[in-house]
Amino acid sequence: MKKNPFLNYEWDAIAGILAAVVAIILHFLHVIDEHIILPVVLTLMALLFINFIRHTRNNEKSAEEVEHIHRMVGKIESSLSTPDILLIGPRQLRGAHQEFLHNICGEVVLFNVCLSMYRTDPLYDSLLRPIIENPQVSTVHFILDSNQKILWDSEVLPRISNSADSRKVHQPHWHKLEKNLSFILADSQTSHQVEALLSFWGEPFMSQSTEHDIPRYILHVQPHSELLTQLIDLERRHRVYQS
Repeated sequence: MKKNPFLNYEWDAIAGILAAVVAIILHFLHVIDEHIILPVVLTLMALLFINFIRHTRNNEKSAEEVEHIHRMVGKIESSLSTPDILLIGPRQLRGAHQEFLHNICGEVVLFNVCLSMYRTDPLYDSLLRPIIENPQVSTVHFILDSNQKILWDSEVLPRISNSADSRKVHQPHWHKLEKNLSFILADSQTSHQVEALLSFWGEPFMSQSTEHDIPRYILHVQPHSELLTQLIDLERRHRVYQS
């Protein structure tokens, strides 16, 4: 139901002002004297004071309601838990991956990544070059399966060597990696903590073809996730013990 706009007017204040104006006009016309005007002025002042008190009370109530709503929103936000891991599907994959690479800084570790992804220039330019040429990245470490040595020497290393930032890339740590998981581990400029992009070799996480495997689903591991601790421990153990 639509509210009548005339009800929003301060009719008591308007009536008092009109009475004062009429009294002043009548006084100038010598119809009434100042003894009658004085009560009118005092009445007007009383009406304005009452109106002021009423609005002050309304403002106090509004402030109390706003504060109550603020407390309720705070309780709701505190009850919502941030997910430990975000699943990123094909439609968001490219954007999420680029955003992650843009925000990384410091030392970056690529664990058990599939080097066949970097065999073509377009994939290398979108997946690996942004890491190496990111000005916020200081060093890049690879922990790779020994079976990929030939692919590293023939396909990946020549492309890295052509980059002006190739000095960032250290010689890979070669191991016999039986696990099918792969991840990129790095500090984030957004959270100021370590985060990871995690994927798994094979279907359904990777789309397999005759030339190379392309990620289809990846997991964005958040800083507060317990899984991140396991990934960091796995990376450190393989960095310490070189095959």
